[in-house]
Amino acid sequence: MYSIMNNTWLIAPPNYILLLMSLLALVLGIFGFKEKRNWRTQLRSCLTVIMSSLTSIGLLLVLLISLLFPNEHIKTVSSPDHSYLIDFYQWDMGAAGTFGILGELNGPLWFKKRIYREERTENVKIKWGSNSKVSINNHILNLDEQIPMDTNDYDIANPLI
Repeated sequence: MYSIMNNTWLIAPPNYILLLMSLLALVLGIFGFKEKRNWRTQLRSCLTVIMSSLTSIGLLLVLLISLLFPNEHIKTVSSPDHSYLIDFYQWDMGAAGTFGILGELNGPLWFKKRIYREERTENVKIKWGSNSKVSINNHILNLDEQIPMDTNDYDIANPLI
């Protein structure tokens, strides 16, 4: 959420990797109960099991919610020199929400940066002006500079998407 609100790179691994790491900590915490050297090892195992269980349940809920409201991949575009790669998704929050387009700049590994969000549109028109300037639905973004937080028609600071 911090990375979305402050327009920085999202560096956390995908949720399913975090869930696997949490389940691994849960299993190791359960195996830790076999070690009965002193009260500290028992307390450590108990805290590990409790914290990893809560984390696993939270991540499982996040994964289930993301299955209910998936982002549909529209297209992937690359800059003329192939130094930037942008994925575009269409999102729809159902009857109680709105719909729109979301653009994410791909970085190394799983790093992503949300650079574009426009509500109430279903199509995306992309035109590269140079290797670092892209026009998305007539909004020009310079990818070498800091992407603005808010403009008139699109808002990338909404953490709900």
